[in-house]
Amino acid sequence: MALVPLEIQAGVYRNGTDLQSQNRWRDASLVRWTEGTLRPVGGWEQKSQTAAASKIRALIAWVDNSNARRFVAGTHEKLYAYSQSGVQADITPAGFTTGRVDASAFTGYGAGSYNAGYYGTARPDNATILEATSWALDTFGENLVACSADDGKLYEWTLNNSTPAAVISNAPTNNVGLVVTEERFLFALGAAGNPRRVQWCDKENNTQWTPSATNEAGDLDLQTSGEIMCGMNVRGQTLILTTTDAHAMSYLGPPYVYSRERIGTACGIVSRKAAAVTDLGAVWMGRKAFYNYSGGGVQKVPCDVSDYVFSDINQSQQTKICATTNARFSEVWWFYPSGASTENDRYVSWNYAENTWAIGELSRTAAVDHGTFRQPLWADGANYHIYEHELGFDYGSATPFAESGPIMLSAGDQVMSVVDLIPDEKTQGDVQAKFKTRFYPNGAETEHGPYSLSAPTSVRFTGRQVRLRVEGQRLADWRVGINRIDVVGGGGR
Repeated sequence: MALVPLEIQAGVYRNGTDLQSQNRWRDASLVRWTEGTLRPVGGWEQKSQTAAASKIRALIAWVDNSNARRFVAGTHEKLYAYSQSGVQADITPAGFTTGRVDASAFTGYGAGSYNAGYYGTARPDNATILEATSWALDTFGENLVACSADDGKLYEWTLNNSTPAAVISNAPTNNVGLVVTEERFLFALGAAGNPRRVQWCDKENNTQWTPSATNEAGDLDLQTSGEIMCGMNVRGQTLILTTTDAHAMSYLGPPYVYSRERIGTACGIVSRKAAAVTDLGAVWMGRKAFYNYSGGGVQKVPCDVSDYVFSDINQSQQTKICATTNARFSEVWWFYPSGASTENDRYVSWNYAENTWAIGELSRTAAVDHGTFRQPLWADGANYHIYEHELGFDYGSATPFAESGPIMLSAGDQVMSVVDLIPDEKTQGDVQAKFKTRFYPNGAETEHGPYSLSAPTSVRFTGRQVRLRVEGQRLADWRVGINRIDVVGGGGR
């Protein structure tokens, strides 16, 4: 007999074949790895007292000058302000142009010339995609500034619940977004319908947009073949991401005010909300890879689950992809629509401190990290409420789990028998284990269990390789370490 430790490397690996993931975790949901130990993510509790009228596509939270905590949410048709207790107020600007809850494409009958293409062949990539509507939200002092790409106007809200957000005087129209720089300039992105233009107001004066010798208002066009998607502040610079590349803008002062530098090519962002700012700088999802910018140039982030994630995304709805930082655990999460789903229903997360990846199922459409509030705020894609996350361990009907790739019981030339399970679990009984055995890769699988991880347990199954699945059974902060199995020779096959 031999006690075999099930030493499974932290994080999910989902590239290549099933056998290539041996001794790695292959599938998971609602779990993370901390210092190499498997544990559940935190649960959630409802924060908003009233549901939004439709799916929330953007969130921001901040503290005003009276130390009151606030958060604002945007949908394709509304802008809502919430008090720190979650009381909702409609602050939608008068005359706001309603956008789209779902993305759509000019395809199908009438989308192209008759007989253009052959039956059964892929449609060429020439369709015009109409994005699902999202908002760019930021603060200018204590006030909110906002822009929807479908409406194009720049709005400001002065914290009065009875007064909706209003158009900023003299600001350009037909914009796709905005960002407030660390120097307190308001940037209009894709200004005045030019997909490459960045225009800014005078310093600390968002109503002065006409350049003169006495102010610092101005504009510039990026040298890019793409279209501006979004902007954010990273280490003293303002990062502008397009559909094809990345640009850094640095404050110079008069007369040029801002410089521009292309810092990355072939690294375009997949959606307007697919970037987050971390201690490492900015991290974002492209169409087929993840990228990081921390100064210098853009770097591709190696990803252990890229094959799975990028083949899983519903590309017709990829403009809904949104990212958020979960800084308490050194994580970035991306929520995306999978397969035939029209709404975000899955996620991929990266622990940038320990360089581990996780995947799972969760319907969230917008998010903001903790800081203003003690817990992160994430918007639900099913009931349009906003939830505080990392609270307790209640997941509704979902169950946290992780399942390994194959673990060889021998060199692969002999059938082995497993007779005992010796668990390594912190809370003793909050987790159960199942085993799935095979005699050869891609062969039929047989499931055994469940077995409690509360004490050594007698088990009986045979195979050449085994897969371990652990599932949370109680609402607790369990930990799974290195379980062991007692293996004996079972004869050749």
